[in-house]
Amino acid sequence: MSTSEPLPTTFESEDDALYEKFVEEYEQLIKTLPEGKGWWVEHLYNYNGFWLAPVMVKNILLFDTYFKSQPSDIFLAAFIKSGTTWLKALMFSTINRHRYTMSDHQLFHQGPQSTFPNMEIAFDPTIDLTHLPAPRLFSTHLPLTLLPASMTSCKFVYVCRDPKDVLISKWYFTNKIRSKDLAPLSLDEAFELFCQGISECGPFWDHVLQYWRASLDSPEKFLFLKYEELKKQPKVELRKLAAFMGQPFTAEEDEKGVVEEIVKLCSFENLSNLEVNKKGVGNFKALDVENRFFLQERRDWRLEKLLD
Repeated sequence: MSTSEPLPTTFESEDDALYEKFVEEYEQLIKTLPEGKGWWVEHLYNYNGFWLAPVMVKNILLFDTYFKSQPSDIFLAAFIKSGTTWLKALMFSTINRHRYTMSDHQLFHQGPQSTFPNMEIAFDPTIDLTHLPAPRLFSTHLPLTLLPASMTSCKFVYVCRDPKDVLISKWYFTNKIRSKDLAPLSLDEAFELFCQGISECGPFWDHVLQYWRASLDSPEKFLFLKYEELKKQPKVELRKLAAFMGQPFTAEEDEKGVVEEIVKLCSFENLSNLEVNKKGVGNFKALDVENRFFLQERRDWRLEKLLD
């Protein structure tokens, strides 16, 4: 599947009466929520136990009202800066491996972030998603308890990463996209906020544990992956991912080295050198983000790495 072409709309404009009523309710709600210091934006709001940017609160409500899930839908879920871009490339390439050739793949023309939509940042009720072929791929950074109950029939791929590495990657990313009207966020301040759980979609461990417990209770619906294991043995983890998504690699594909080709295609070295990821821009309604910022070198928490 590809979302590079304009998608059809379900209603003509945001003047729709239902939408206007929704906006009014959202504006009343946001005034009642506890407020904390933001990373990307000035303020975060605590909504049902998790810290969210205003656009996330708004889109959760939109998502709950307008999104119609299908049993074949597959969601990639992760705490922010846990390896989502890499997983998007792997999932998209695996699902669509019979549609594109490795010599002229869709990823050469479209950054991984654009291959399937993020629901709490880029969800738009005017876009009709029903035409997308199954399985539809979506991504979210939301904790499980903030997702609509209607999504219980969907599958979820969750990727978890060492929280120290998440902190450093998120801090670095934050200062690349943070509004110029706001002072840079220091590492000391980011550390304190992260440990307090005040971070987009935080607290971190509450987020991770929701999906981990779900993977134990319903392994047929939730696949829990570790970023470090993906780095260590990408071919093994990719086979596991493909089987979970209902797209296992065949013996013939094994002989042809298809797994190795996908791993190579989706490697950091390959993706970061593509022109679309050097110069392209992803639009997330609230802000425009250059694609290259999503393909940061795999930063970790060690001091010598920070001083490079």
